[in-house]
Amino acid sequence: MMRSLKEITEAIVKSYRDGGGANHLGGLHLPSRDRVARILHGLEELIFPGFSCDEALTDENLEYVTGSRVAALLDEVRAQVVLDLTHEKGQAAVGPTLVDDAHAFALSLFDAIPSLRAALDLDVQALLDGDPAVRSREEVILAYPGLRAVLVHRVASFFWKNDLRLLARMMSEVVHGATGIDIHPGATIGDHFYIDHGTGVVIGETTIIGNHVKIYQGVSLGALSVSKKLQDHKRHPTLEDHVTIYAGATILGGDTVVGHHSVVGGNVWLVKTVPPYSVVEHEVSVRVGSRDRGKSFDPAI
Repeated sequence: MMRSLKEITEAIVKSYRDGGGANHLGGLHLPSRDRVARILHGLEELIFPGFSCDEALTDENLEYVTGSRVAALLDEVRAQVVLDLTHEKGQAAVGPTLVDDAHAFALSLFDAIPSLRAALDLDVQALLDGDPAVRSREEVILAYPGLRAVLVHRVASFFWKNDLRLLARMMSEVVHGATGIDIHPGATIGDHFYIDHGTGVVIGETTIIGNHVKIYQGVSLGALSVSKKLQDHKRHPTLEDHVTIYAGATILGGDTVVGHHSVVGGNVWLVKTVPPYSVVEHEVSVRVGSRDRGKSFDPAI
């Protein structure tokens, strides 16, 4: 027999009381997904002014509008940072010191905006230089998911390095859901970074990527083992400067290094170091001219 709505509600509440770690009851609020997304949108407006809002910016109103945005965003950032710090340190840490720490971090974040803009300008230039389909800087900023993923990563990495790990992970998941590009905020990424197309790219926590690196869709930079005991070890590969990784390649392991100026071809599975100036290919053989009329033919790969 179908249970009543009251009985169903009581059963759900009982599961909360019995469920342990799947609940967050009796504590302070956790950071909000919606507010984290709002913070990212506000930071995008500060990094690329005039690209993501309907308000026209001029020399006359630029300082006023920027000041208003910073002031409004300061409260948002500070509130979410307090919640992250409370989660990390426990409710006993709540107090004036925690609020002061959150305020100091928010100021340091806004102070870093010029350097974030400079780094992202190089990422835009990498796409302009490397993709013949690109027509303008505006197209890169407005329409390239790879750039958006890198923008959020550079912001999330700032949070990660300041031990705001939950907020950093939430930021990376906002852009992961929007672009299909999964970059852990702990990954280290150099200048002039270029992700083309991007869908299905995965970059693990301890990955190190040098300068002038280009990767395509479906690339995985992962770990050979997912053992929890290796959490504090380098588990993901290193790509040195001027490396190109083509679509579908998988590179695994903390000891794996792709030497500078190397190219890793599509669909390659790589678990060992290759020296500088290497070309790593996935061998394909096709029996040219061996197809019989009326019969199916599958090339040997």
